[in-house]
Amino acid sequence: QHYDDAMSGVFFKDLSIPQPDYNLEVGSGSHAAQTASMMTRLEGILKKEEPDVVVVYGDTNSTLAGALVAAKLNIPVAHIEAGLRSFNRDMPEEINRIVTDRLSRLLFCPTETAMRNLFREGMKDASHLVGDVMFDALLLHRSLIDRHSSILASIGVRRAGFYLATVHRASNTDDVEALTGILNALNALDAPVVFPLHPRTRDTMAIREMVLGEWSRILFVEPVGYLDMLALQANARKVLTDSGGVQKESYCLGTPCVTLRLETEWVETLESGWNTLAGMGKESIIEAALMARPSAPQKPLYGSGRASHAIADILLEAVI
Repeated sequence: QHYDDAMSGVFFKDLSIPQPDYNLEVGSGSHAAQTASMMTRLEGILKKEEPDVVVVYGDTNSTLAGALVAAKLNIPVAHIEAGLRSFNRDMPEEINRIVTDRLSRLLFCPTETAMRNLFREGMKDASHLVGDVMFDALLLHRSLIDRHSSILASIGVRRAGFYLATVHRASNTDDVEALTGILNALNALDAPVVFPLHPRTRDTMAIREMVLGEWSRILFVEPVGYLDMLALQANARKVLTDSGGVQKESYCLGTPCVTLRLETEWVETLESGWNTLAGMGKESIIEAALMARPSAPQKPLYGSGRASHAIADILLEAVI
């Protein structure tokens, strides 16, 4: 999904992941141009490698490109994180999810809700409830946070003494009114707000900073690695985000979340008040951020931490 070192390379280093055999080297562009470039470059790789199955993850343009190329070459597609729906067709991610699910022969669902969505859409036979691989990763690496992350000390914040915010969706970053409302709300909260700047948001703000002004209570920082991000999420008073993945991780880490959107594909997190849809308005964001911490316990929504094992077993059975 990402291609700069701060949003991509750092994860390979932090998690000791081998470097990929291929880098498509597709940068920014319109959805059509970006997807077309990925498809053109993927086609040659898949023809050369002749895989038994192409596994795609999530809902990004790269997910859709991989699924389209594989399907055109008659290679079975397996979609991890299948069945998610926000029911907002204005979101590019929603289109990517729907098309990828339709093209896939194996659909690996993280939640019961995702399974029900696919059942309603007539894809029951291809669907498998496996749990969430992001939850697997979180469980695997959570014990490393305290030993390997010094992010709180480096920024100068204390546990539960700050909010964490992330904003990256075009519907927020490319809309002056929405972005202004979000930033003004963050600046009015009762504790500092740590705000790792996604490249999209940073570039947008650079253009508009003369219009939007300054926000003294927001601590803008560069993008952070996976372990540092987990440390920030685990220790924040609350998380305010428009990211689906951050909503889910915050829930799993026991940190209340405020979603800066009008809908979410992770609807389970809304139960018992652990996630609140606040939209982009200043007053609604402040109100949600200042709500008391939920008293109800969190339900185990995302499996037992062995989703990756279940997926591997099903894939092996499918190709043997």
